[in-house]
Amino acid sequence: MTALTLDRLRREGQRFMEDVSREYYVAHAGLKPTADLQAIYARHAAILGEDALALVRDEFRSAAEGSDTHRSTRLMLEWLTDSVAGRALAALDEREIAWEGSAVVRLDDGREILYQRASIDIGNSADRDERMLIESARARLVDAELAPLRRERFQREKELIEAMDIAPTFNATFEVLSGVDLGGLAGECEQFLRDTQAMWDDVYAETVRGKLRMDPADATRADALHLLRAQEFDAHFPSASMEPSVRRQTSEMGIDPDAGGRIIYDTGEREGKRARAFCAPVRVPDEVYLVLRPHGGQADYRTLLHELGHALHFAYTRPDYPFEWRWLGDNSVTEGYAMLLDHLMHDPGWLARYTELGRRHTPAFLRTVGFEELHFLRRYCAKLLYETALYGGEVAWHALPDLYVDRLTSATTFQYDRADAFVDVDPRFYAARYLRAWQLQALLTETLVERFDEDWWRNPHAGPWVVGALLGEGQRELAGELAERATGRSLSFAPLVRAIEDLLVTS
Repeated sequence: MTALTLDRLRREGQRFMEDVSREYYVAHAGLKPTADLQAIYARHAAILGEDALALVRDEFRSAAEGSDTHRSTRLMLEWLTDSVAGRALAALDEREIAWEGSAVVRLDDGREILYQRASIDIGNSADRDERMLIESARARLVDAELAPLRRERFQREKELIEAMDIAPTFNATFEVLSGVDLGGLAGECEQFLRDTQAMWDDVYAETVRGKLRMDPADATRADALHLLRAQEFDAHFPSASMEPSVRRQTSEMGIDPDAGGRIIYDTGEREGKRARAFCAPVRVPDEVYLVLRPHGGQADYRTLLHELGHALHFAYTRPDYPFEWRWLGDNSVTEGYAMLLDHLMHDPGWLARYTELGRRHTPAFLRTVGFEELHFLRRYCAKLLYETALYGGEVAWHALPDLYVDRLTSATTFQYDRADAFVDVDPRFYAARYLRAWQLQALLTETLVERFDEDWWRNPHAGPWVVGALLGEGQRELAGELAERATGRSLSFAPLVRAIEDLLVTS
């Protein structure tokens, strides 16, 4: 048996990640009914145990802070804690994936809808009674079957991570491994919610009354799904033009949208494909899948751009970098690149060139986009504040659903359901990654405008800079470090607030 070393962990860790990523891809893309994760963890058990964890933990603690060794071992320790916990949680994950692929929502009128389609159908329904019929049945099903699975997983995950002797609590462990100051970011979120409350109150009431024709106090998250679907603009975002338009724009800025064949697009309808789009980097940088299940209209354009940002990042990562700099790291970075592209939907010049929106409809669309941006930022600020409590341990598990409803409803005004308290959570504080990604994309956009003018997205000199200075670096740096290097500025919500104000005053 070969002794455990960092180099062995790199070699075998990459094979493990490739196996897991491929399994998640085929299961979530609807190519097989469930994922066989336990067998993969069993094959790689030698690098996913206490010995490997102790080795990397010791190397991390002895490395000089700020050195490449410290950076690499921190990334590997974060990966290994997730993977060791993942091995113990694999059976629960398999159950959840199987449930999501087969669950059926039974409506009070006798109809049946596959769970994976429920959110799509809610978003597409202009009939509020129909939305609420589906939503009430979905919530009953989730409360009875999915929420208990998710709660059990979070409880077990918290126990596993806290037993790994990295820091005293789950939250403190996340801070050590991720480099993210949770307390500082939570404080920024609370300030952002206060600073944008008056702006949100105004735009929320106006939008709900004007578009849903209902009392703003009565709107639920199901109504939000339909509102944010923005069907009134569908005719200007035809499905047949979506992928060709996005490919054309990427090419015009000097980036091959296929990355020499390394990116595979999976954008059609398929039963069993999950409703939420995703990017599956199966071999970085050589085999990357972009997976989208169509919802329709502008939402699909935004989603394709977002997932393309991920796909380009993984496919253009430098192949000579070690495993941890290609596969691991601060996911705020890859989410920042995804948002950099999806925020092109906020650019009137981009909309004029690559969609059929037209000048007459652009102001109304941009105001809709501003509403959506403010909503999602407030929603994710609330999610982070809720999730710090979920993992923090100060709030009893049975009390978390009420806290979830209070946090999310207070931030968005849309009424949330207790059933989703353990379902509407991206594990391991991924909400923090999203929030820092929002901040990063705002700085990157400003920098690209300064370097390559307002139409940087079609400047053939912009693409090579993006690939060389950004994408190629993988996730070697933390989002804050990348921001300082590439833009000379620090992450904050300030540029986002400015951008939202500009969108909302569009007339």
